[in-house]
Amino acid sequence: MLTCHQYDYVEIVCMYHYPLQITLKSGLIVEGVAIDTLKDEQKQECIKLENNGQELIIALDNMTSLTVMVKNPHLKELSFV
Repeated sequence: MLTCHQYDYVEIVCMYHYPLQITLKSGLIVEGVAIDTLKDEQKQECIKLENNGQELIIALDNMTSLTVMVKNPHLKELSFV
């Protein structure tokens, strides 16, 4: 479960549409531009990414880390472990 502090950073990366690299609990690495937060059909908190014209919906509980791929004043990396 994410803390409020962590969720705030997820909202910031979406607000600025930062390009991200997300590592999932499975070890899979996903890249894309942060678009928005939402709840999926199972009512899980998710992040929506855009990658080469495709939308990716990733449950926040499935993430172990999030890395912003551009220099910015807000965040470089966020760990969910």
